[in-house]
Amino acid sequence: MAVKHASEADIPSEDRFDYFWNLRGEWVEEPNQRRGGESGVQRILSSHGRLLYAKRQIGHIYRSWLHPFGRPTVLRERDALNGLRLLDVRVPELVFCGAQRDARHQWRALLVTAALDGFLEIDNWYTAGGRERHGEGVHDRLLQELAVILARMHKGRWQHGCLYAKHIFVRVTGEDEAARVEVALLDLEKSRRRLSSTLAAVHDMKQLRRHSSWSPTDWQKLSYFYRTAFGSAIKGLE
Repeated sequence: MAVKHASEADIPSEDRFDYFWNLRGEWVEEPNQRRGGESGVQRILSSHGRLLYAKRQIGHIYRSWLHPFGRPTVLRERDALNGLRLLDVRVPELVFCGAQRDARHQWRALLVTAALDGFLEIDNWYTAGGRERHGEGVHDRLLQELAVILARMHKGRWQHGCLYAKHIFVRVTGEDEAARVEVALLDLEKSRRRLSSTLAAVHDMKQLRRHSSWSPTDWQKLSYFYRTAFGSAIKGLE
């Protein structure tokens, strides 16, 4: 299916929601029913050919003590994207976010982000032979960079909330000592601030351990790098 080219230049701010909402492209996450509504992700192109991802939702909300009647989940994800950028945690660039009620008083919400050029899901990087190509030294640096990014997020009291391998993206450019290792985090829909950095760390790191495919040796390395970056050990993580 061909994607459509967006031509968002010079669109008044009050018209941007309808503009992006009416764009259509290839579904990369088919709409699914959850949280009492519908959510899916499409791939579109900007007017300059830049690859974008549009998460579109209808009636898809979360509730909290601050929002007992419900709030569109993309607004929580927008808050997390902005918060993590301030902490120098690499996340997708936010292009547009908005929410409005339709004629039936149901929420329509939209989050548009730029693609992470050259990044791969970490498991896909392994499958493509990235570890073998770059060697164990670069792989150790990748684990260290991931640990630093996660510790930085947690020290800012941000909890990812859905920290699975499919939401960790990596990019390695160059070779040997000159290799540049970068890590980015995606899908911050469940992210939130915790009362303490330890609460955020315990939730995410235990979740990552349960669902990761790293060997015991690799996990020990990641745990060591994380403990060093975070500044203290997380009980039950070893």
